[in-house]
Parts: sequence; C-alpha cells; structure tokens
Amino acid sequence: MGRKIIFATGNAGKMREIREILGDMDMEILSMKEAGVETDIVEDGATFEENAVIKAKTVARALAARDDAAYEDAVVMADDSGLEIDALNGEPGVYSARYMGEDTPYSIKSGSLIERLAGVPDERRTARFVCAIAAVLPAGETVTTRGVIEGRVGYEEQGDNGFGYDPIFYVPEYGCTTAQLTEEEKNRISHRGKALRAMKEELWKRIP
Repeated sequence: MGRKIIFATGNAGKMREIREILGDMDMEILSMKEAGVETDIVEDGATFEENAVIKAKTVARALAARDDAAYEDAVVMADDSGLEIDALNGEPGVYSARYMGEDTPYSIKSGSLIERLAGVPDERRTARFVCAIAAVLPAGETVTTRGVIEGRVGYEEQGDNGFGYDPIFYVPEYGCTTAQLTEEEKNRISHRGKALRAMKEELWKRIP
C-alpha cells in the first residue's frame, strides 16, 4: 500500500465512514492528524464545494511544504457538508458546523433548530443533508463530487448511531432518523456515502 489518501478531518466517525467506503481502493487512508498535518483552515467559501476545495488545497500545500517522499503521490481529500432546512431558508447550510459556535454541542444546536420549527407541520419540515468532496490529485488537478439525501427535521433527537445533526434528520422511507440506521444502511444512503462513491469513480478514472 504505497499510495495514500489524506483526508482533511479529525472526526473519528467520519473517518470510519470514509475507510468503509473507500476501503477497496488499495490505498492507505489517513486523517490529516494521522499524517501529522497541523494547519489553520479558513472556511470562507460560499458553497459546500468551495469550502471542500479550500480545505483540501490547504492540507495539500502543508504536505508539499514538508517535502516528504512518503506523501509525494498522496491524494488529499476534504469534505464540507451540512443541513439545509427549507422552512429556515436553507439554514444552517454551509454554516452547519459553526451554527451557534463551533464548540457548541450538537444537542444544543439541534434543540435550537427544533425550537425554530415549532408549529411547522411535517410537510413543511423538508430538509436535506448535502456533502461536497474535493480531491487534490498528485499532479495538482482538483476534482469535486456532491451527494444529497432528502428527508425532514424531526421533533426530537432519536438514535445514537450517528453524529452531528443525524439524530434530528428523519428519513421517511426508513421510518427513522439517520442516527437510528445501521452503519451499513447509513453508508448506502447518506450524502457523504453518495459523494464518496462518486469520488471513488473519479479517482479510478484518473489514477493509474
């Protein structure tokens, strides 16, 4: 396993998902922390794609500056994802992680969103998880993919298999939240799962 994928995240739950979906690529998959990359990333893009590209390019530059032969042909990937709630004009959107402050627990963020939707009926609680993934290839080319899952915002947190806003995101066809799905089910239908599988197809086309 000579070639590496470095993913710009420190989120353990996300890394589990990434390794599960990209595991058949015969590439070593490391988080930026595992690769020893420490760098400040300013996510000031207006879209999920722009933020994903910013993150991937920042980590790619940090790796290149190290001039480490072990990482010279690494693929650097990053994602940006969030929850868009139609009744709240698409909020929290690209600010999903920073909504009410980055250090605020998701249980408080989710509670706030549920409060803001008080009195809003089921048919108007429509929402979607969006994930954009960017990859910076060894030659410098940047590729992006996007995955979406449609659902609605529930009335309370349910389930503990997910992270972030999973406990309030209800998927009607499964009759539960994404935090109540098994890992296998979630990987199959999630926004990140869809975007990762699309990225895998792009990498297979571009990397010999």
